[in-house]
Amino acid sequence: MPKNKPHPGEPKRPAAQRPAAPEPTATTPAVTIEKGNLAAGLGGLGSLRDALKAQTRQRERERAAALAARVEADADSELFRREIGTIAPLNAPPRAPARRAAPVPLPTQTQLDEQAVLHEAISDDFDPETLLDTDDSLYYHRPGISAEVVKKLRRGTWIVQAQLDLHGMRREEAREALQTFIREAGKRGLRCVRVIHGKGLGSVGKEPVLKGKVRAWLVQKEEVIAFCQARAHDGGAGAVLVLLQPQAVGPAGAHTSR
Repeated sequence: MPKNKPHPGEPKRPAAQRPAAPEPTATTPAVTIEKGNLAAGLGGLGSLRDALKAQTRQRERERAAALAARVEADADSELFRREIGTIAPLNAPPRAPARRAAPVPLPTQTQLDEQAVLHEAISDDFDPETLLDTDDSLYYHRPGISAEVVKKLRRGTWIVQAQLDLHGMRREEAREALQTFIREAGKRGLRCVRVIHGKGLGSVGKEPVLKGKVRAWLVQKEEVIAFCQARAHDGGAGAVLVLLQPQAVGPAGAHTSR
């Protein structure tokens, strides 16, 4: 008889009952979700652990490289010191702080003065006789200036503020000196000056050469508005009083012609 077949004489045994599958309940999905979250959390912790290990290994490599570089630098420094040997500092004097060089000054005013000299050069060939008035002595006043000005000049209304002595000068020297003197007096705002030309007693032929030249030069100067022979106590026939153009003080303190 087949092994799996029961014997006809054996009583029938009841069939074994299988355990029934548990009925689904409301808590079953929650348990599944918790298991999924736990697996995901464990996976994340594993990734974090791997990242930390990688960072630690990187730091160790960097620390080892820095240590090796420092050791190599110390070795190079030691080798350099051994090769150089003992040294001593130089006894150099202390250095002065560098100063910025000042710009070269430009003689602007000097250049202007030189140009003015060329422009206002006075000539020896000028004949002032037609411009001079005569009474007991020669005198001059610019056209438009009253003769009363000359009278006041003779009376000493204006105080002599500066003088130029031409004694002993040659004609060229005297001309340059007079020209410079009048120009500088005008810049300073002076009104009345005296020019001593001498009476010519020491010249050849006893002729007052500079006396006529001085009058001719003064007539050509724009700053001069009048002149006359000095009074006896101011030099008499050996000197001349000169009245200069009034000057106004400009905003920068410079004198300008009115």
